[in-house]
Amino acid sequence: MSHFVTAVVIILSLAPLQEMPEMPDIKFMDKWGHFVMYGGLCLVIWWEYFKQHKSILWLRVTIGAILLPALLGGALELMQKYLTTYRSGDWMDFAANCVGVLLAALIGPLILSRVCKG
Repeated sequence: MSHFVTAVVIILSLAPLQEMPEMPDIKFMDKWGHFVMYGGLCLVIWWEYFKQHKSILWLRVTIGAILLPALLGGALELMQKYLTTYRSGDWMDFAANCVGVLLAALIGPLILSRVCKG
């Protein structure tokens, strides 16, 4: 599942943007999208981890569920800036990615350890 979610995040990050239908004026809508995508990716990784392991190997899960999604977000922002002509990399998008990952890393173990074991 995490491979599928990662592929969707990559596609959404690098595909040309189409004109969006009229949306309600939600402040920082783009940043909320980044927050949800990367927080969701992190939660999926935690969920898979708890389904497959009886105990937490903190170094492994820190790299796999926290560091790698954050680095992916940074790499995709750089790709948008330097490899596309139709997207632009944004440091605030990267910050929103990282906040989503960090929040998911805080709540993921608390909630999913109970859900997946119980």
